[in-house]
Amino acid sequence: MLIPLTRETFQELIPAVATGAQYKYIWGKPPDFLRRMLISAVIVVFLLVVYNFAGSDVGPLVLITGLIAGLYWLWGPILWASLRNAECRKYQYCGFWQGRVLDIYITDEVTSQEETVNKKGQLVIVDNLEPRINLEVGDKTGFTTTLRAPLRKEHQGIVPGQAALMLIMSNQEDLSTITKVSDIYIPSRDVWVSDYPYLRRDLFVEVSQQIKKGRQKKGRDGANQRREVKRRSPADY
Repeated sequence: MLIPLTRETFQELIPAVATGAQYKYIWGKPPDFLRRMLISAVIVVFLLVVYNFAGSDVGPLVLITGLIAGLYWLWGPILWASLRNAECRKYQYCGFWQGRVLDIYITDEVTSQEETVNKKGQLVIVDNLEPRINLEVGDKTGFTTTLRAPLRKEHQGIVPGQAALMLIMSNQEDLSTITKVSDIYIPSRDVWVSDYPYLRRDLFVEVSQQIKKGRQKKGRDGANQRREVKRRSPADY
C-alpha cells in the first residue's frame, strides 16, 4: 500500500530543525563530544592569535565569532542533524508505505579500528565490530528494500510476515521511482528500526492511525452499499 502525502505533512514528519531524538543521535558518544570540544578550542585559539596580530579593530568580530565557535560542542549536533533532514526535504514528493517484513538477519559491521602491539612487538590492527540488523521489507507490487541499523534488544520480536510502515521519498509525482526511505516502524511490536531517526515518530504513528481508520471506514461504507444493493428487488430497478 502506498498513499501520497501532502508537502505540509512531509515537512512536519521531517522538520527543518533537529528534533530531540536527532540531536541525541548526533551528540553521539564521549569521543564525539571530545572531538567537538577540540574543534571549539582550536578555533578559539586561532581567533585569539588573529586578535593579537590585528589589534582591537577586530575585537568585536573576534568576540562574537569566538562565542559562537566556543559553543560549537553544544550547537554542532543541531547543525548536522538539520543538514541530514535537509537531504530528505529536498525531495519533492513523499508517501506513506505499508508492506511486510520479508527477511531479517544479523551481520557485523566494522565501526572503528585500533592499533595495538602484540607480544612479539608487531603492530596489529584490531577491528571493533558492532552487530547490525538487516531488515528486508516489500509489498505486493514487487518493491523491496533492506534497511541496516544497529541491533537493539527490542528487535528480537521482529519476524517475517509482520506489517512494516515507513515514509518513502521521490522526485516523481506518482511515486513511481522511490529514491529514499525513512526509518521503519513495526506496529505490532511498537518497535522502530533505524540508524538515524529521520521521522517525528509520534506524528508518524498518528498519521498511520488516521490512514487505518480512513481505510476501515471506507471498507464499512462499501460493505453497506453492497448489502443495500442485495436487498433491492428487480422491481426496484
